[in-house]
Amino acid sequence: MPSVQDAVVLDYGAVRLPDEPAERAEFLQRRGSDFDVAVTSGKVGVGPELMRALPALRAVVNFGVGYDATDISQARERGIAVSNTPEVLNDCVADTALALYLDVLRRISAADRYVRAGQWATAGNFPLATKASGKRVGILGLGRIGRVIARRLEGFDCTISYHNRRPVAEVPYEYCTSRVDLALQSDVLIIAAAGGPDSVKLVGPEVIEALGPSGYLINVARGSVVDEEALVAALLTGQLAGAGLDVFDDEPKVPHDLLALDNVVLLPHLGSGTHETRAAMAELTLANLKQYVTTGNLVTPVC
Repeated sequence: MPSVQDAVVLDYGAVRLPDEPAERAEFLQRRGSDFDVAVTSGKVGVGPELMRALPALRAVVNFGVGYDATDISQARERGIAVSNTPEVLNDCVADTALALYLDVLRRISAADRYVRAGQWATAGNFPLATKASGKRVGILGLGRIGRVIARRLEGFDCTISYHNRRPVAEVPYEYCTSRVDLALQSDVLIIAAAGGPDSVKLVGPEVIEALGPSGYLINVARGSVVDEEALVAALLTGQLAGAGLDVFDDEPKVPHDLLALDNVVLLPHLGSGTHETRAAMAELTLANLKQYVTTGNLVTPVC
């Protein structure tokens, strides 16, 4: 975010890592040992190779709640502190999940395209959609964001169940012991699980098959959490009724086959993309940086 970049340069004399590979390699070889703090985004992170090229690194300050692009295992081994920006984006990501939920089931974007193409006047009424209220909704990942999504869906009289590694205390929702069981009893499966190596392809063919041809999938987590090839195949063959996707496996690339499907809503990873939330994320990122430089601690550490 420009305001964060400007602040770290102005207040801390930060240096931007070159983008061009050869220039970056030369820069790291010459100056890699000069830096003890890296400020990055959740999408970019500090991966294994970059972390090894920064031998004096002591902290990674992430702009974003996700930190799966950063090598947490190496960070722990080396005692490198890592922060993120939790809580401040819960509302907007949950709002995005709800927007995708309503859009996919009620076919809002498809109906908009229908009107714009002049088909209402030439082809008659738009085809019927699916009722959004009263559905059985499964949430994969009932963390901070998952719980906010669930509270919003309560207002639509939805029956909510969830799956986590372990049950969450003091929530009124049914816990499912497996992802397949969750999908079997859901009309809509919403993915809000954390990214990272432990969650790669959590939603694979068996979960998609359990969700079934009348089921819908919403993903506001990470593209890597879903077996994208299996998802595309299910949507093309009618094994799923539809999907709402804010994230993809190889962003910004989107599977070409999805572009022509009217039962799929595609967003450019804008879950937290509001002025208010990005400002709050920027504030927390800079607070983490200031706290670390001042005291050696982070405001919101993840390790």
